[in-house]
Amino acid sequence: MRRIDFRVRRYRDQNRPRWKFVVSHYEAGERKGKLFEKKAQAQAFAAFKKTEAEAQGLGHAEFSTDLRVMTQDALEQLKPFGKTITDAVAHYVAHLKASERSCGAAQLVDEMIAAKERDGLSERHTEDLRSRLKIFAAKFDGQMVATITSAEIDDWLRSLPVGPVTRNHYRSVTVQAFNFAIGRGYATHNPAAKAAEAKEPKTKPGILTVEQATALLVNASPEILPYIAIGLFAGLRRAEIERLDWSEIDFDSGHIEVTAEKWKSKLANRFITLQPNLRAWLMPHRQLKGDVAPKENFRDLFDQVRKAAGILADWPDNALRHSFASYHVAHFKDAKGLALEMVTLTPGCFSITTAHS
Repeated sequence: MRRIDFRVRRYRDQNRPRWKFVVSHYEAGERKGKLFEKKAQAQAFAAFKKTEAEAQGLGHAEFSTDLRVMTQDALEQLKPFGKTITDAVAHYVAHLKASERSCGAAQLVDEMIAAKERDGLSERHTEDLRSRLKIFAAKFDGQMVATITSAEIDDWLRSLPVGPVTRNHYRSVTVQAFNFAIGRGYATHNPAAKAAEAKEPKTKPGILTVEQATALLVNASPEILPYIAIGLFAGLRRAEIERLDWSEIDFDSGHIEVTAEKWKSKLANRFITLQPNLRAWLMPHRQLKGDVAPKENFRDLFDQVRKAAGILADWPDNALRHSFASYHVAHFKDAKGLALEMVTLTPGCFSITTAHS
């Protein structure tokens, strides 16, 4: 750091005879000399600058007053967070760099879906991601993902014409998308993670009325009908039906085999009774092997049949399974028999719904 002793010196200039004394000092990084008519004035100024330098260090003289004020204000704002100006600059520079190499929402979704497919994500889950994120991409089309804010995500989620459960599903997949963006260097933070979650009402297990169940069956396309029929008349979980193969439905013995591997249990395989009504619904679509549930466009097919059946509210989780349990107990009056068919993953425990329609 430069050293200045702030001494008062004689000043002589024939062109400016008025000024008699000069005091050297630094201002905004430049060495300057301030002129005075009287020695007392010069001495007072020199004393002031010396005191100022001793109190704040000579470094402050390298900056303008505006810059010093700005620096002090920045330090005060960062102090509660335990951060320095260097931390703030590093964070903002990272944001600027991310913005420069960022991408649009549509490109982000395309890259994420392609990556998930390469990672081996099931077609069912891939399709669910694609159907929800395409709405996100359409909303923020043309905007760099690094510039999207939590407030914008909040406003978008609240504008969706869906219930709280579905809204939270959209929030969840959007959080995944921004995590992917951070990994690719397209963003430095996840604005969706700070978006508010909708409060989901605490409700009893969703059970379809007989009229709703009938409407689903009669309006279902051939691709989605086996999925709905097995859920309603065999009580398999959604994930179990998604993994079910036609070869595991034995029309001769009258059983559906759910392998322990597919329902992620250490117990033995379980066999579900193929009730006459289910057999009748499945026979026109019977195949020797292959996936029972559609792998492509599942979400669109399922939404179409719900719309045709007039079931537009939030779909309760595993509603088909819960409805089966209710109908089974009401018809057969055999809770123990039902428990054997709907055995849970934990040995010795059963999970059934006995509410009647």
